[in-house]
Amino acid sequence: MSIKMNAPRGPMGGPRGGRRGAKPKNFNKSIKQLLAFIRPYYIPMIIAVICTVIACVLSIIGPSKLSDISTAAAKIYYNNKGLYNPITNTYFADGTSFVPTEELFDIIKTTGIMLLCFYGASFILHYLQSFILTGVNQRVTKKFRQEISEKINKIPLSYFDHSSYGDILSRVTNDVDTIGQSLNQSITSLVSSITMLFGVVIAMMVTCWQMGLTTIAIVPVTFLFIMIIAKISQKYFKDQQIALGALNGTVEESYSGAIVVKAFNGEEEAINEFSKSNDRIYQNAWKSNVLSSLMMPISNFISNVDYVFICIVGGILYKGGSIEIGTITAFVIYLNLFKSPIQQISQIMTYIQQMAASSERVFEFLSVKEQDPDCNNPVEIANVAGEVVFDHVKFSYYEDRPIIKDFSAIVKPGYKVAIVGPTGAGKTTIVNLLMRFYEINEGSIRIDGVNTKEMKRSYLRGLFSMVLQDTWIFNGTIRDNIVYSKENVTDEDVIKACKAANLWHFIEAQPHGLDTILSEKTALSEGQRQLLTIARAMIQNSPMLILDEATSNVDTRTEILIQDAMDKLTEGRTSFVIAHRLSTIKNADLILVLRDGNIIEQGNHEELLRQNGFYAQLYNSQFEEI
Repeated sequence: MSIKMNAPRGPMGGPRGGRRGAKPKNFNKSIKQLLAFIRPYYIPMIIAVICTVIACVLSIIGPSKLSDISTAAAKIYYNNKGLYNPITNTYFADGTSFVPTEELFDIIKTTGIMLLCFYGASFILHYLQSFILTGVNQRVTKKFRQEISEKINKIPLSYFDHSSYGDILSRVTNDVDTIGQSLNQSITSLVSSITMLFGVVIAMMVTCWQMGLTTIAIVPVTFLFIMIIAKISQKYFKDQQIALGALNGTVEESYSGAIVVKAFNGEEEAINEFSKSNDRIYQNAWKSNVLSSLMMPISNFISNVDYVFICIVGGILYKGGSIEIGTITAFVIYLNLFKSPIQQISQIMTYIQQMAASSERVFEFLSVKEQDPDCNNPVEIANVAGEVVFDHVKFSYYEDRPIIKDFSAIVKPGYKVAIVGPTGAGKTTIVNLLMRFYEINEGSIRIDGVNTKEMKRSYLRGLFSMVLQDTWIFNGTIRDNIVYSKENVTDEDVIKACKAANLWHFIEAQPHGLDTILSEKTALSEGQRQLLTIARAMIQNSPMLILDEATSNVDTRTEILIQDAMDKLTEGRTSFVIAHRLSTIKNADLILVLRDGNIIEQGNHEELLRQNGFYAQLYNSQFEEI
């Protein structure tokens, strides 16, 4: 199910700034972490390796058999010309001896059938290892995404206060895909290349050690160039992945805040920011790919030079009678087989650089410190009454900047509690602490006498229904959006909740009613979205309720509908209401007035007005503005 989210918010409800890519970690460490991560898949990978090794060995045997065919064909030719002496196994011009041609044709026929079997088996084994590694690749990427998803739900919200959603999304998608693709390519090619390389070397040395040494002489030169290029390009590959995460963050911020960008004529600044990130990707991608692309031409050049030396050395040896004509033919094929793994290894280095760069970023995220675990023996409340006690609560997002300095309050069961105060006073922070989105530094919060730290977070959050200022609607039917995670909900329950939330008339006007699909193309007003979230809270039917400035983005007429729906929702429930419009909380049982993280006044609406203090000033100033 795709999710449509609003702009991300920081600790105090403001927009969250994007974080640029983290500094890459140690290359060797990231590879070791990756090897440890894929340990459960070692058995199928070993089977794939064995298939690759056998397939490569069969391919290596081929040239020696082709050498027999070439030699037999040459003997047939010279036999017909009268130039071959089978006794001395040499070619001469007097034509005094011959060898039976039928025997040579049998050699060609038998060897040809054998080669077809070898190459056919090699094809099957290569396909099998590809099939196995593709499955491993998909399981590894699935496991990565699963662990990242689980990690997101375990890390504290404070991490997201300093991280860009676009950067996290890039790690889940781009980096994981890069690891999977590079892993698949590198394992297959690396095993095949190493096997082929060593196998061809052995075959060449057995066939003709002089020509074998000539061929092997290119290896140190080739690998020297590859290592130099790989070391330089590694930095650019890492920077490329970091820049890609930054670009995703920029795009996510620009699109989620598109209205603000346009309203403040910030298009040019947004374009410039995008261009900077895009140019950074371009520069790093250009440099890394240009350097990587040098590996293949260098390998080809050195290999082509080796062809010249093979022909020279082979010609000298053939003229001296040390080798047959088929040996030169075999070495031409061997050189092709020898050149291929060297070229592949150069490409593998590129894959490994990309894989290492992405692994660093993914494992960096997976290593983020998780939130404190729930207690070993969590407590559940048998019959929730809804009494909430804040006992000298202290909290700060940053050590040197306390937000809640000394907050104490007693909320009786069934009370409707309004929390008011100027921007930055800590209103939303109180709710975050109540739900244990953040852990308090000192003091305690108790529900019906039980410390919230003694409860499982999931159980604690299940005690509350929430209606927030930022409505969250995902792609799905109206029914799905209202029911959300609640199980065993009937259509009658949904209809009842929609009517209570003053939303049913809107649903009836839709072509498919509750089955109408909500998406980005669906025209929903802020008020309709808010009423939908109220219906969702009614379906959850939790014993307590949190309303966070639920009417701040709507007009007066819609506010009346929402207020009426909220009054029905709060009936009989302990409710916490964060309000900007003080006129909406006049009927609250208790109003807590916050300023600089402390409660400076508390009481009901009439009591606070009679005190003629800070609350009275806030209330009167709103009407003066009108």
